[in-house]
Amino acid sequence: MSDLWLPGAERLSIGNTAPTDGGPAKAIAHITWDRNATKAKPQDLVPYANLRSYFSGGGKGLAPHILWDPFTGRMVQFFPANSRSLCLRDVSGGTRTNRAGSVVLQIEALFFPYCRVGGKTYESLVDTPLKGWDDLHAWVASWGVASSWPMGKPTSFTGKRDERIWRMRSGWYAHAHVPENDHTDPGTWPDFTVNTKKPAFETFPGASWFTMGRKSPVVARMHDRLVAVGCNRYQSSANKDVIGSGDKASYEAWQRKLGFTGSAATWPPGKTSWDELKVPKV
Repeated sequence: MSDLWLPGAERLSIGNTAPTDGGPAKAIAHITWDRNATKAKPQDLVPYANLRSYFSGGGKGLAPHILWDPFTGRMVQFFPANSRSLCLRDVSGGTRTNRAGSVVLQIEALFFPYCRVGGKTYESLVDTPLKGWDDLHAWVASWGVASSWPMGKPTSFTGKRDERIWRMRSGWYAHAHVPENDHTDPGTWPDFTVNTKKPAFETFPGASWFTMGRKSPVVARMHDRLVAVGCNRYQSSANKDVIGSGDKASYEAWQRKLGFTGSAATWPPGKTSWDELKVPKV
């Protein structure tokens, strides 16, 4: 069973839950767009804490499921996945926009065009670091939301609405796609294949990288791993971030341990043995 609350997100239930109506599972992409900036006059991004307080306080009546900060990866969830949230305009007698699916997961990205963060200006959401997107997308998909855009992936602030598609198709919808609404956000949205997570281990830097005297924190991590796998041929741990004779002897012991022989077991390291050593990412 999928998690009602996004793992890793802050859980800040604001109550006022209500069931959805059933039908194709949907996710709705929004941006907060709480300031109007331009390329000529960018403005500082509104602090995450301000929006968190707004949606859990005076703005409860407009709260999404998730507020996502793509610059830091912080997320807070206000409604469980099986409840409707309240971001969308819902006209009496029409499609119940906030409930029109088995789930209707609404994501508000903390962003507006030409926002400024750390002195840098960001024109579109996809220009940001998109931290946390991997986990957020995986959680949405776990609720049966298709990784597709039935009305087309948003690439500009242009509305496109087709209630027939809305009623029939699972997937992601821009706020600009939702019937009864007139907003044109989010403008852009990350690809479903975007991976913002750093690899757990250092990638092989190439044999020519392993020159005597090179200083790098990667060398220190390699040193520690060679010791951990029982191939310690070091005379000392001093200056362990600098490649020296102890690294050469220890790494050759590691290659022999893996079954390499002859010239294949000699310095410098090769990609196969490096990948097997699993040197933690710096």
